[in-house]
Amino acid sequence: MKLDYLDPANGLNMPEMADMTFAADFLIRVKEGVRNLAFAITETASPDARALLRSQLHQAIALHTEIAELMVRKKWFHPYELQEQFQLDMLSAEQTVQIAQWKLFPEDTSRKGMFDRTPDEQMGGHQA
Repeated sequence: MKLDYLDPANGLNMPEMADMTFAADFLIRVKEGVRNLAFAITETASPDARALLRSQLHQAIALHTEIAELMVRKKWFHPYELQEQFQLDMLSAEQTVQIAQWKLFPEDTSRKGMFDRTPDEQMGGHQA
């Protein structure tokens, strides 16, 4: 069954799905930041730089905790209940496939015949 993306019924729960997606992406990016900061600390010789990186690492860990707790509270993330997380991931995958099947653009994207002059005429008749 092909869904119509213009039908308002298909937009139901879309804002929450977007919020969940943004939060998950943010969580992943913060996790990458934690990893990169920890790596940077091991590669830094300057005590002042190490102290600065360590402070940023603690802030990044706190942010990761805050985002994860928000997602758990909103039931967007189930780190301790794998079956529930699997179901949520499957629903997300199914919705992604449905959205990917929406016809968002016309099949014919040719702009031929839409302009009053050819590209050569627009440039004064000179070819590059």
